[in-house]
Amino acid sequence: MNKPLVAAAVMALACSAALAQSGVAVYGIVDVGLSRESGGTASVSKLTGGVAAGSRLGFKGTEDLGGGGFAQFVLEAGINADTGASGQGGVLFGRQAFVGIGSKRLGTVTLGRQYSPQYLTTVLADPFASGTAGDSKNLIQAAGSVGRLDNSIKYASPAWGPFTMELAYAAGEMPGAGSAGRHAGVALAYTAGPLAVRWAYHNKDNDTATARAGSARNMLLAATYAFRPARLHLAYGINKGPFSSPLRNPANPFGVTPAPTAASLSRDSKDALVGLTVPFGVHMLLASAIHKDDRMAANQDATQYALGYRYLLSKRTDIYTVYSKIINRKGATYTVGNATEAGAGDRAWNLGLRHTF
Repeated sequence: MNKPLVAAAVMALACSAALAQSGVAVYGIVDVGLSRESGGTASVSKLTGGVAAGSRLGFKGTEDLGGGGFAQFVLEAGINADTGASGQGGVLFGRQAFVGIGSKRLGTVTLGRQYSPQYLTTVLADPFASGTAGDSKNLIQAAGSVGRLDNSIKYASPAWGPFTMELAYAAGEMPGAGSAGRHAGVALAYTAGPLAVRWAYHNKDNDTATARAGSARNMLLAATYAFRPARLHLAYGINKGPFSSPLRNPANPFGVTPAPTAASLSRDSKDALVGLTVPFGVHMLLASAIHKDDRMAANQDATQYALGYRYLLSKRTDIYTVYSKIINRKGATYTVGNATEAGAGDRAWNLGLRHTF
């Protein structure tokens, strides 16, 4: 027998088995829509990339390490599909970039830029999945630095019956101020049959190397319940501390006097959301109402109402239209944005096309 040939065959079989146990996938979303924003100092009509969901190109992979263990990675680049430019301020993989290791029995640890437990809880509650003019981020804190965490380490537990847990920590990495800019978050989830419940808490340290600014603390309880043919969405949040309820558009789009400042933002508020999704065949109706109860002396409450419709052209392509309006009270300046934009007024209408691959 030719031993070198046998050895080569064994090596080829081993390599084939290893490749079968590993995989890399390319995926993405291309989303472009018409938007009409009004109610501010200037109305605007535009073609926008990423109205319902931020357009993206992603790469993800897993490798079987044996014994139930695995390695994984995700690299996800944001794209402004209306212009072709990079999203997230030009960061190449600004949506997600992380690597991890785990097992089905012990859970997974991931390191890099990734979503916070707080943001994922908001997405569960929102019928519009944190996109279009009905985006819950218009009023509920889950945007900006609380949505994605740089320099973070996250642990996701395996399923313990109907329960799961997530823990996240992100270092501020500010020289001379070890705690400044750091994040810490936790989420607990329960899923059984038609009911899904998720509770999250997030703490963001606002201090700098030279000044004490305190911390923002956000708690959110979200739930969905599926009953034929609809799904009910509910959420209740409590926000405490500086920057716990930031404005998506801080540029004073309503021209109020005096203009909003960091010092004038609410440091004590509560949020409530109720929503509904009703699928029937290739159609889906979506609706939500969100109320922000400002507990400060200024009492700058705001209420958002949103109504939407989706038509599924296929499993991967849909057309959508959404209208949303915010009623700002006593000088509040919240705006109606979408998945990628902060908005320029208190109402907006979208008509868009989305394709996933």
